Amino acid sequence: MIVEETKLQGCFIIKPQVFKDKRGYFLESYNQKALNTALGVDIDFVQDNESQSSKGVLRGLHYQLGDYAQSKLVRVIKGKVLDVVVDLRVNSSTFGEHVAVELSEHNKTQFFVPRGFAHGFLVLEDNTIFSYKCDNFYNKESEAGIIYNDEQLAIDWKFSEEDLIISEKDLCLPSFKNARL
Repeated sequence: MIVEETKLQGCFIIKPQVFKDKRGYFLESYNQKALNTALGVDIDFVQDNESQSSKGVLRGLHYQLGDYAQSKLVRVIKGKVLDVVVDLRVNSSTFGEHVAVELSEHNKTQFFVPRGFAHGFLVLEDNTIFSYKCDNFYNKESEAGIIYNDEQLAIDWKFSEEDLIISEKDLCLPSFKNARL
């Protein structure tokens, strides 16, 4: 696997080795020992989540607080997304900065997001299946978020606002300056 750290310390783009032949392809999507060695961390994923969405669906920006903060390893099984993370670590030199990565069934790229980041994604193709591993269990009381179009964050979602499909819950998220950190 090829591992590249982004400008946000601790966030890594992971490109697995893909073996292709006339039958199709094979890849190792997760190997705890190899990932921990490559990232220099000790991650123990405890929950897998999967969503299916239509083109234009925007989910996020979400995160868990305190003892329920989560690291995530995300990937697309089918389709394509623009995956975005925002650094919420107050003492970080990149606090408030974000990174966007295109994940697709074709590039097989994965994205490792450590604890302390908000996460969201925009679906770029119909019937996209998005999968992610979490190193902590979901806790409703600890969930938090930031509105996707926050002016301070200035995320370029590369999509017109009128074409976005966003849940009522996500439309009510606070701004970055008013977010619970």
